[in-house]
Amino acid sequence: MGVYVILSNLTDEGRKTIIENPERIKEVNKEMEDRGAEILNQYVLMGQYDFLTIVEAPDKKAMTKIAMEMGSRGTVDTITLPTMEVDELINSIKE
Repeated sequence: MGVYVILSNLTDEGRKTIIENPERIKEVNKEMEDRGAEILNQYVLMGQYDFLTIVEAPDKKAMTKIAMEMGSRGTVDTITLPTMEVDELINSIKE
């Protein structure tokens, strides 16, 4: 399992959807979980991005498919970043 950070921005259509149905945020999270991801944490941001979501997914292929499916709706634009724990980095440098 890998951990990924998703930075997302709502499109105009996405903002309209959230205004009309704020619970849609949790519905989308459930849809991601139904596709094999686990939402570890999610934050609303004020600045360049609207949301920061920390997700665990089985692998890059699964995460890519989930991100593509979510983005294809036209309500959100995302950037998905794979992560590495600090100890993993330190150990890889020592090898």
